[in-house]
Amino acid sequence: MPDTPAPGSVLVLVDLQQWIVDRPVAPLPGPAVVRSAARLKEAFVAAGRPVVLVRHARLDGSDGGPDSHHNRFAAGLTAGPGDGVVTKYAIDAFSGTDLAERLARLGASAVVLAGIATEYAVGESARTAVSLGYPVTVVEDACAALSAPAHAASLAALRGLGVTIASADAFGGHGREGATDV
Repeated sequence: MPDTPAPGSVLVLVDLQQWIVDRPVAPLPGPAVVRSAARLKEAFVAAGRPVVLVRHARLDGSDGGPDSHHNRFAAGLTAGPGDGVVTKYAIDAFSGTDLAERLARLGASAVVLAGIATEYAVGESARTAVSLGYPVTVVEDACAALSAPAHAASLAALRGLGVTIASADAFGGHGREGATDV
């Protein structure tokens, strides 16, 4: 694995809103996932590679809508100038969104995914990216699931589809540094 993001790669961070991060997840707590994701984002930005942040909102608007306080990204992880923001209303980040078109406009030749939850939004988004023909990498220490066994099983299933499983260190993201802090 390279020490920096490869040319053509796009980082897609999924469902790292504060209300999701605050839920109990494993094998890492939500704040540790956010720290790893923030380091990944910094590495991609420093390498001049695009970042897309995907947030989940309720279709009926009962959460106040995509731009509400409820749907803000977690502390330490905000959309910066040039970052894309996609709002999804389903589990898969591609379903009903313009994510596929954004990736095409960005000239993506590979997709790197991280976020919560490994067995839901991250896994489904990875499967769709694979079906669209992208080489996909899931950053295991910038993801969490509802349980440690679910995280491991999801990563194993994705590996079986040809998804590369890597650590944040592979992208200059410094891996699990501080990941045990709550």
